[in-house]
Amino acid sequence: MADKFLQPTTPCPQVLPRMFCTIQKMMSYRAVTATHLRIRSIRSGECPSGIRPIKVAEHNPGLVGDKRELQEEKKPSNLNALHQLKTDMYKALNGINRGIFGVPSTKKFKIEGLVKLLESQNPTPDPTLNLDKVGGCWKLVYSTITILGSKRTKLGLRDFISLGDFLQTIDVQKSKAVNVIKFNAKGLNFLNGKLTIEASFKIASKSKVDITYDSSTVTPDQLMNMFQKNYDLLLAIFNPEGWLEITYVDDNLRIGRDDKGNIFILERSEEEMP
Repeated sequence: MADKFLQPTTPCPQVLPRMFCTIQKMMSYRAVTATHLRIRSIRSGECPSGIRPIKVAEHNPGLVGDKRELQEEKKPSNLNALHQLKTDMYKALNGINRGIFGVPSTKKFKIEGLVKLLESQNPTPDPTLNLDKVGGCWKLVYSTITILGSKRTKLGLRDFISLGDFLQTIDVQKSKAVNVIKFNAKGLNFLNGKLTIEASFKIASKSKVDITYDSSTVTPDQLMNMFQKNYDLLLAIFNPEGWLEITYVDDNLRIGRDDKGNIFILERSEEEMP
């Protein structure tokens, strides 16, 4: 009898599953309630512990317009910079007679630096696809071709003969180029004459043409007689045969480089040539 009172009472096996189910229900209810509270807090704008709302950037309709305005503001700036470069280049070219009789190294270095800057801002990167910008009459304002020393003496270009304009006419339809170098002979009562070189060209790439020499003449005959002895020398200096790359061209300025390493700067001319 005493043993019955001292012995611990063992719960009935049927009772344990019921208690376990009750505990599970209570835990599930608490989890659902907590989740529900978090959702309500987020919807109402509150930030429950450990949760921070992520803000989505609002679309600003003015951004596109602002970008367009910046691009439009940039264009005049580029045009102004280009205009300044051309102004600086013409100042550097002043008083050097197109460089034909040589240029001091510091001056040459400055000119070539400006040429590179202009080439980097070429508004017509595919000139042979835009030949309307290339066609017409051009006047040489600078070249790295030089006539120095004995060559200048042999051609009488020190005192007896002076050089006039260097003109080039490009006929896009016929794929022809005509170069005219004008002379004035002081020893022949200031007789005016010219060397005319005709050439053909064909497109080699988007910026390059291959040039073939066709013919050349010196007029009038009196001037030809003066150059007769050294005519090959004269032609060797001005013969355009080879390739020419157009590295810059706009409505009134053109820059080119040939296969011999020469640089040519030309400006558009209104002069008519036969």
